[in-house]
Amino acid sequence: MKMDVLLGLQWGDEGKGKIVDVLAPQYEVVARFQGGPNAGHTLEFDGIKHVLHQIPSGIFRPQILNIIGNGVVLDPIILKKEIEGLGKFSIDYQKNLVVSKKATIIIPTHKLLDAAYEQSKGDKKIGSTLKGIGPTYQDKIGRSALRVGDILSPDFKEKYQLLVEKHKTTLSFYNFSVDKLEEMEGQFFEAVEFVKSLNLIDSEYVVNEALAADKKILAEGAQGSLLDVDFGSYPFVTSSTTMTAGACTGLGVAPSKIGEVFGIFKAYCTRVGSGPFPTELFDEIGEAMRKEGNEFGSTTGRPRRCGWLDLPALKYSIMINGVTQLFMMKADVLNIFKEIKVCTQYELPDGEKIDRLSFEITDTEVKPVYKTMKGWNCSLADVRSYEEFPVELKDYVAFLESALNVPIKLVSVGPDRVQTIMR
Repeated sequence: MKMDVLLGLQWGDEGKGKIVDVLAPQYEVVARFQGGPNAGHTLEFDGIKHVLHQIPSGIFRPQILNIIGNGVVLDPIILKKEIEGLGKFSIDYQKNLVVSKKATIIIPTHKLLDAAYEQSKGDKKIGSTLKGIGPTYQDKIGRSALRVGDILSPDFKEKYQLLVEKHKTTLSFYNFSVDKLEEMEGQFFEAVEFVKSLNLIDSEYVVNEALAADKKILAEGAQGSLLDVDFGSYPFVTSSTTMTAGACTGLGVAPSKIGEVFGIFKAYCTRVGSGPFPTELFDEIGEAMRKEGNEFGSTTGRPRRCGWLDLPALKYSIMINGVTQLFMMKADVLNIFKEIKVCTQYELPDGEKIDRLSFEITDTEVKPVYKTMKGWNCSLADVRSYEEFPVELKDYVAFLESALNVPIKLVSVGPDRVQTIMR
């Protein structure tokens, strides 16, 4: 058995949570492999909306084991709140949620550092969610971070204090106040005691033993490929490896054990925070897209930047991830448009046209070259099969499949589970 991987191909917010929930019955294990509580995976069923930040999106299926892998940076306070929020759904998290002892912990001063770093950048801010994720990954790479397994150690408080003192030195350099630290620490240590009661494991053994036992595993990514720390629009990126390779390092699975790679993309594009966005719309069309798609961050509430679909960027993500199947989300958001545009190339300042993401794309102003298509301009709310799609939507899907050279196996036409059309 091989592990399938599901990840976003744009700048995040593609709808991964919904698709994990839809696919989950086919799997026995769902494992989150990177990122932190900056993720907001939204699931909607039975008329109720659920937003998960750190817990894998298979948690609502009692037969599925959900693993928070070693590649995740974990905020104990947010995890405690998330689990408490699941209480009303009678979810036995002691049975179907486990946490890697090698996952890195976000401590209160990581959040203060995040705010200090962002403040110091002035108008060059990257748009951090201020959840402490970047500074935590910095400490992980700098070999000074604390991990989940450390909370079981009798000298955890000493290890914690050592790291805090190091952070305070940096914060004093930025002249950043630590007045809130005591209050934050009260919540933190209370949450740490709660996390001790969870099933803390060496998850790499559990994952590989499950594969050896022919169990089906789905690896769930956070953010999107264009936010990858190596291949995204650096420095306007997240701090982790958001692509297929991250599933290997974030769960301890060999590359040869990767099976299907499900790439999720919106029928248009959105982005939160700063950074290049060639197809961004600053007019009434972009505003209509934002309103129709309810494009506000599920973690931060920030309005998302909106624009037409970007094929050069999408092709790039497909290439670096080895995508085998495509899932197109939020097709219904385009219901309101009589015409739909798709970016097929970029025009450089000197007039040259290119169809790839180059290193210079972050610093070069490019103009999108569009293909215009006829919109379907009707509701998809009651559509339950591909055969019921309006011809214009079928044409849109066919054009994208031809351009991307990967089959689009699923089209989402609404937020509910039942509004998910398999092809």
